[in-house]
Amino acid sequence: MNEPVGERAFKYHGLGNDFVVLDRRPSGRDIGPSESVQLCDRRLGIGADGVLALLPSPGAAARMVVHNADGSIAEMCGNGIRCAVKYLLDRGHGQERPPSVDVDTGAGRLRCDVTYGADGRVSEVEVSMGPARLQAPNLPGPDRFIQRELPGAPGVRGTAVSMGNPHLVLFGQPIATAKDLGPKLEVHPLFPDRTNVEFVELLGPRELRIVVWERGVGFTQACGTGACATAAAGVVEQRLPSGEWITAHLPGGPLQVRVAPDLSDVRMRGPAAFVFEAELP
Repeated sequence: MNEPVGERAFKYHGLGNDFVVLDRRPSGRDIGPSESVQLCDRRLGIGADGVLALLPSPGAAARMVVHNADGSIAEMCGNGIRCAVKYLLDRGHGQERPPSVDVDTGAGRLRCDVTYGADGRVSEVEVSMGPARLQAPNLPGPDRFIQRELPGAPGVRGTAVSMGNPHLVLFGQPIATAKDLGPKLEVHPLFPDRTNVEFVELLGPRELRIVVWERGVGFTQACGTGACATAAAGVVEQRLPSGEWITAHLPGGPLQVRVAPDLSDVRMRGPAAFVFEAELP
């Protein structure tokens, strides 16, 4: 008697920021919070920072829904979209190797340019992440929050940036304070939907180090939208040049980011890697 066949789950990571990819394009059915929590559990599930549910979307390769490890949904994920593109192109196009692909996200439709390795598989993805916004419903308002002190956190000054999802970028705040400050600032009342928090150290005119406390996840090895928000904040605060590639060093490795002078377009490029696939019960 044949055993029933379960759903295939695919594990990917972008610089150590890891995801379970579920291809739900045939059914069009998303997962719920409890399923995300179960899959992301590192002892009782597959283990990941999030689940990427790929759903059908007319005119795009897929719609990517980002489920955090705590069951909440993120509008966008820079490392996640690179992993999604690698899955879609490595597994869905046979011998075809398109130079770019569109993916729909909570932050809009994003164009992803692809570099292939010697094995014919995706090795690097460059994403047009859209604009960096200083005013958005998920940021403090009504005015722009630039290098301002946070109420209830004396001496902590930051800049709020939306890459579809909210970020609080802290230049000069010692990275050693991230463990204590990160979880407190994530839920700061100024941010209606909570926020990601970036602790940043400048290493040079085009180089920086970032540690990210990610909303709904905690510390992660890398955060693509966090690197983009940090670069945008650096341009606004006149710490970093616009229109040039800068290197953002994260615990899992470096990402390259370029910010338009008017913040109208932020581009990010970096690797994505396949880990394993499994059959779910």
